[in-house]
Amino acid sequence: MTWAPFAAALALFYATHALPTRPVMRARLRDSLGPRGFTLAYSALSLFMLALVIHAAGQAPWVQLWPQMEWMRHLTLLGMLAACLLVALAIGRPNPFSFGGPSGGFDPARPGIVRVTRHPLLWAMALWAGLHLMVNGDVAHAVLFGGFALFAVAGTWAIDRRRARQGPGWQVTLDAMRAHPPRPADWRAAILRIAGGVALWLMLIAAHPALIGVSPLP
Repeated sequence: MTWAPFAAALALFYATHALPTRPVMRARLRDSLGPRGFTLAYSALSLFMLALVIHAAGQAPWVQLWPQMEWMRHLTLLGMLAACLLVALAIGRPNPFSFGGPSGGFDPARPGIVRVTRHPLLWAMALWAGLHLMVNGDVAHAVLFGGFALFAVAGTWAIDRRRARQGPGWQVTLDAMRAHPPRPADWRAAILRIAGGVALWLMLIAAHPALIGVSPLP
C-alpha cells in the first residue's frame, strides 16, 4: 500500500468542488443545466467523489495517532443526527447567502434554518467531518476529515466575501432577516423535513456497515 492513490483522490475531490464554485463556470453550468439540474449534477458528483476519497483513505497505510474511545462513538451518533437535520432543513430551500440552492423566493421574515446559520449545508459538512475526525484516529482519516472540516469552515468565509462583493443587496437582505426569528416558511413542510432528517440518520446508521465496512453503533 502507498499514499499515492489517496493523495490523487483527495486532489481530485477538491478540484471537482472548487471549480464549479467559480462565478464564471458556475454561471455557465447553471445556464446549460438549469438551476435544478446544476444542483442535482453537483450533488451527484459530490457524493461520487466523497465515496471515492473515503474508499481511498481506507486503503491508505495505517498510522495511528490516538485510540478510539467508547464516548467518541456515542457523541458521533448524536452529532450526526444534528448534521442530518441541518441537511434536511436546508436542501433545496431558497438561500441567497450560500452556495448551491436557489435564491429566488427567499422570505427574510420566514428564514427558517438560514436564520440560525447562513450556510447550513457547510455547517453540516463541518460537523460530519469533525465528528469523524474525532472517532478515526489515524493519519489518513485525520488528513481526510480534517481537510473536509477546514474546507467547510473556509467555504463559509469565502462565500460571505463573494456575496458582499456583489453589491449592497446582500447586506440589506441579511439585515432584514436578522430582524426576525427563525420561523419556517411552512410549518408543515418543516416538520416533514425534520422527519426526513431523522429518517436519513437512521438510514445512514443501517447502511454504514455495508457502505463503509464498520458499524457506527457503540
